[in-house]
Amino acid sequence: MTDFWEYTLIETAARYSVVILCLVVFMAIFEIVTSYNNWKEIKNGNLAVAMATGGKIFGIANIFRFSIEHNDSLLETMGWGLFGFILLLSGYFIYEFLTPSFKIDEEIATDNRAVGFISFIISVGLSYVIGANII
Repeated sequence: MTDFWEYTLIETAARYSVVILCLVVFMAIFEIVTSYNNWKEIKNGNLAVAMATGGKIFGIANIFRFSIEHNDSLLETMGWGLFGFILLLSGYFIYEFLTPSFKIDEEIATDNRAVGFISFIISVGLSYVIGANII
């Protein structure tokens, strides 16, 4: 019984550590592709940026949740998490493309909360669609 608990605790700590590391890397990539500084805007009270960023964090974590649930190895979990992130990132670019009448980044940077909320919902919604397809 002791081996079971030790193995489960180690596996949980390993998966947690990998997900946190991936989350930091993926958020850094999102920081690069957006025209505004996420953390500076959040510090200044920009709720639209906070919602969009929160949606991205939730989306990434949710994709990893599905990945952990459906994969036995840490490498498979990382692979599906990376693939899910790429799909989530492509969803961001598709959203920008489908709204040619205004720039998503500019609207979020100016604290347009409606655009920030839709960005949040898109990230969360896509994460469920992506996660449902992880095997």
